[in-house]
Amino acid sequence: MKKSVLTRYRVMAYVTGVLLVLLTFGMIGKYVLDLNGAADFTRVVSIAHGWLYVVYLIFAFDLGSKAKWRVGKQIWVLLAGTIPTAAFFVERKISHELEARVAEDSPATAKA
Repeated sequence: MKKSVLTRYRVMAYVTGVLLVLLTFGMIGKYVLDLNGAADFTRVVSIAHGWLYVVYLIFAFDLGSKAKWRVGKQIWVLLAGTIPTAAFFVERKISHELEARVAEDSPATAKA
């Protein structure tokens, strides 16, 4: 498995996680605090999160298929982008698990 597959998953996990946290704050501002402008903020962030979550799903599924994960683990990783802050914890766990595999799959570089 290439390191780029893991890297693009990691980037999208962070992007999706940040947008979901922002969306949560926007919803609190809109419905609980009744802030002006929170509705517009929530609309923009929810659209961005929705589209980028689809990209996250593609990258996470690609990573899972290349890592040969079982179905339960694959679903767990895919759903991490829907629970605020879960993407950060899942990404960290997956990265630690797969970094060793990526390192052993990469060819050794010759030192001059």
